[in-house]
Amino acid sequence: MREEFDEKAEIDMFRHRFARILWALLLALIAAVGLSSCRSAVDAQQGPATGSGPVVRGGELRVGVLGDLSPAKFLQIGTGSLNGHVVANVYDTLITLDHSSPTPRPSLATGWVLAPDGLSLSVDLRRGVTFHDGREFTSSDVQQSLLAYLAGPWKPQFKRTAAAITGYDVTDPHRVVLSFAHPVGNIFDLLDSAPIIDAKTLDGLKAGRTFNGTGPFEFASWTPNSRVTLVRNPDYWGGSPALDKISFVEGNDPKSLYTRLRTGQLDVVDPAGLTSHDQKLATSRYGFRDIEFTGAESEVYVGVNVANPALADRRVRRAIAFAVDRDRIMTDVHQSAGYPVNLPWPKTSPAYNASANRTFTRDVSKARAILAELPPVPPIDLDYSTQGGTSRIVAEIVQSNLKDVGITADLVPNDPTVHASKLIGGEFSGLWILEHAFAQFTPSTLAVSAYPFNAAKNASNFVAADYAAAADSAWKTADPSSPEAIAAYRRLDSVWLNELFLVEIGVVIQHATASPNVRDVGWDRRVQFHFADTSLTNPDRRS
Repeated sequence: MREEFDEKAEIDMFRHRFARILWALLLALIAAVGLSSCRSAVDAQQGPATGSGPVVRGGELRVGVLGDLSPAKFLQIGTGSLNGHVVANVYDTLITLDHSSPTPRPSLATGWVLAPDGLSLSVDLRRGVTFHDGREFTSSDVQQSLLAYLAGPWKPQFKRTAAAITGYDVTDPHRVVLSFAHPVGNIFDLLDSAPIIDAKTLDGLKAGRTFNGTGPFEFASWTPNSRVTLVRNPDYWGGSPALDKISFVEGNDPKSLYTRLRTGQLDVVDPAGLTSHDQKLATSRYGFRDIEFTGAESEVYVGVNVANPALADRRVRRAIAFAVDRDRIMTDVHQSAGYPVNLPWPKTSPAYNASANRTFTRDVSKARAILAELPPVPPIDLDYSTQGGTSRIVAEIVQSNLKDVGITADLVPNDPTVHASKLIGGEFSGLWILEHAFAQFTPSTLAVSAYPFNAAKNASNFVAADYAAAADSAWKTADPSSPEAIAAYRRLDSVWLNELFLVEIGVVIQHATASPNVRDVGWDRRVQFHFADTSLTNPDRRS
């Protein structure tokens, strides 16, 4: 009887195990079918994106950004700013610059001829283009836009280039001839950056009420500190966009944008919206798309107010240049999305000078030896922007680096608006941390347009005749790739390495982050999104 009982028990046990396995397989099959037909928003975000198949029209693209719209700074170029994204999608420019080369491409201009002496540019304009209110675009709009660009209230970085235009021939509504005071080597940078605006509604634009452009999307609404909504322009000259609308969703900090992206509340986050660490985590671990903004590099740097007596001696600035740990900042803070430099040029620039970029590496002994021959350096303010968090981390590293060589730096946090105001007005008392752009444009643009570098007036309060001469020589050379232009860039290099009125840390390659549901995101050299060709593979987000 014992043997019969054991045999029966084994058979029952086998049956129970077999039944459990069958149920487990059945549940797994049900789960797989359920997931394939009704995935959660988070799972859908983490799947691969093929980007193949026909374009699907419709849907709302939700874009995460830091900061609000600011009409008072509407035409100032700021990396990853909401202003810039609105400009890029509501307005057109005359030309667009290619990502990988400075070659201009047609936009509202269809062709152009530069005079042999470089003193005039004839531009043929696209026909059949209308503003969003239905008014036809003509040559007078080019003139009025560039004059408004100069008149303010904005302080655009290309203002000096626009001021070099001394005449406008707009007798032909489909052609404009620009006359220059001298050859302008970066004229196409201006024409790529200055939007064609409607002069008739200029007061409304200044007040943030009316945004009447010719671009692929029309301005629909703005809820301050919350959201900006654009809708499709069905009559766009480049073809009606696939997206129904774009919502720019404002976040308070990178972590909130990261959480919204991961949980399916956002489709795209701009390069300034996530920390380098979270961007890499989202794209390497969770299946989000990494969009590298080729041709839109920026540079992180330590600015120096040379009018501060503690920083007036260039030997102190030289000690600072040896103290900064560029490798650590680029590796740890920017997750190797870039490379250390001593000069502002990215590798894609015709002015890039590889041999000079290791002039200053971290050398505590050299920095201490320089300072040992000087009177003690009093404590110096080190300003940084509170937006995003990256500047704070860089500032803390620089503060520690300076402490290692005997310089005390007191951290000064600034609201982004205050930080920008100090930069434009040259009001930083000592040192500051920021990223600058413009080196990704024609090289001369840096020395005549960027706030930290402008030879006429810069944030460091640095003035020198040889610097102004080198900047002018580079700018007034019609061909920016000519031997004469290259020679001028080398003169600029010499000033920067000797005077050190700012200390370059490294080139930062900008990266945006997108859901696999997003196709064909465009961008420009100003780190602005272009969504005219963007679509969603699943516009309805049906599970």
